Amino acid sequence: MNRSYSAQYIFTNTGPPLKRGIVTVDDSGRIVNIEDTGGELRESRAVEFHNGIIVPGFVNCHAHTELSYLRGQITGRKGLGYFLRHLNQLRDNFTGDTLMPIRAADKEMYDEGTLLCADICNTSDSFGIKKESSITYISLLEVFGIDPQKAGKRMDSLAMLTREAEEHEVTFFPVPHSVYSLSLPLLRMLKEKSASNRVTSLHFLETEGEREFIEERRGPLLDIYRQAGWLVSRPETAASHSSAVLDEITSSGNLILVHNTFVTREIINKVSKRKNLYWCLCPCSNIFIEDAVPPLPLLLEEGCEIVTGTDSLASNSRLSILEELKCLQHHYPSADLGEMIRWATINGARALDRDSEYGKLAPGMRPGLVLLKNVDLQNMKLTPESSAVRLV
Repeated sequence: MNRSYSAQYIFTNTGPPLKRGIVTVDDSGRIVNIEDTGGELRESRAVEFHNGIIVPGFVNCHAHTELSYLRGQITGRKGLGYFLRHLNQLRDNFTGDTLMPIRAADKEMYDEGTLLCADICNTSDSFGIKKESSITYISLLEVFGIDPQKAGKRMDSLAMLTREAEEHEVTFFPVPHSVYSLSLPLLRMLKEKSASNRVTSLHFLETEGEREFIEERRGPLLDIYRQAGWLVSRPETAASHSSAVLDEITSSGNLILVHNTFVTREIINKVSKRKNLYWCLCPCSNIFIEDAVPPLPLLLEEGCEIVTGTDSLASNSRLSILEELKCLQHHYPSADLGEMIRWATINGARALDRDSEYGKLAPGMRPGLVLLKNVDLQNMKLTPESSAVRLV
């Protein structure tokens, strides 16, 4: 049986917003029809009307659901060095249940409108839950290791995780963690392994300390490696963030640079030579860790393709894409709502190579329908009270 929905506005991502338009879906969630009423919606018992904005289901381009058991366990705003040190301590010493928090996080994301998610994996903990989930996941099997002598062992660990992903029949791609956390030999081994990736991600300039370590061999990241006993006498890393992107990471498919909190115009211009490049913003996590937000005006000025993510519950209170958009609008009040919705929907679907199914409202697609409530419709702005409710 078909169901029809309407709202004050419908953002289809295929044209201008439809004022009091109607979108009709079948029992499977497939869009059957979209009607532009010209703003003249006649009363009909067959149309479910909502006061708000209907948008496609959200796309989360960066999550770590397997870290959901660390919710509320780390003190915020103390810098990435502090965060990583405590994250590793907690992860190494944890003996409790990780599956229940992952399952709860998955449900929370779905209820708040996420339908497609790129999820970082260091373990197989989330694989079984993903098979049962209503969210479509792309599992990014993350590799890191600063000791060049152990690069082969790191690749052996990746091979084991790859086999588990294959056994669970989850969609996956091997990816590097960051420029500062992989030795050059490991980066190059991984480049060969990921030669056919459709999607790759990279934590990118989340802290100023990354450049200090890569270019000057000093700073808080160096201290972490030294304290943990991971530091080798002569670290071998990519020469710079731009050389890593252009020379040491697969050129196949799409590349998502995550965080970008301390990116500069110079670096943007250099790495933009890489085709199919997307810039993922996770501002709530950036505030929690570094007490900073990414330079949105700079990214827009440079024409960067922006997408959105949530990071993990170790560095965020919720896995809500709408909360990330609200955070961006709070810090950048001039941000355009329609543009932000595109970042969180169609841009994300393109970045994950799934825009034939998700990200826009068009007949034949199953992108989900999400209602944005308590929006300032007169000025087209999100408010602190804005919330997201899944309709389909």
